Order: sequence, then structure tokens, then C-alpha cells
Amino acid sequence: MSSAETLITGIEYKIRKLVGLNETLRAENKQLKTEAEGLRSEVEQLKLRINELQQQQITLKLAKTLNKEEKKTEVKLKINELVREIDHCIGLLNK
Repeated sequence: MSSAETLITGIEYKIRKLVGLNETLRAENKQLKTEAEGLRSEVEQLKLRINELQQQQITLKLAKTLNKEEKKTEVKLKINELVREIDHCIGLLNK
């Protein structure tokens, strides 16, 4: 009987230990999910900021180009180039 009781006590101890570990891991998992959601939100905000800055950059480039009084065709080419750059950036952001 003593041997069976020892085995049962050992099993009970291991079960309590596993239950405690399970609770710890669940709490850590919950914390990590919360942190991941916060990081996703931050990434979205940064993407919006990148888009704003790109728009500002385009505006500045166009203003600078127009201030130089270049020919219309050269301005159109630069605008087309900027549009391609924007499309490329949007494509990278969507990945």
C-alpha cells in the first residue's frame, strides 16, 4: 500500500505542477497577444505617417520642379516618375 500511496502522491504533485505551469503559460500568452495587437496598431499608424510624408515629399518635389520653370514635358515626366514611385511604395506597404 505504501508504494501505491507514494506513486499517487508523486502523480498528484506532478499534476499540480503541470496545472501551475499551464496557468503561467496562459497568462503569458494573453500578455503576448495584447502586446502583438498594440504593435499591429503602431504599425498601422506608422504606415499612415509614411503615406503622409510621401505625399509631402511629392508636393515638395513638384514645387521645386515648377520653381525651376522647366519645360512642360520635363515636368510631366517627373510627375509620371513620382506616380510610379508612389505606386511602388503602395505595393510594398500592401505586402
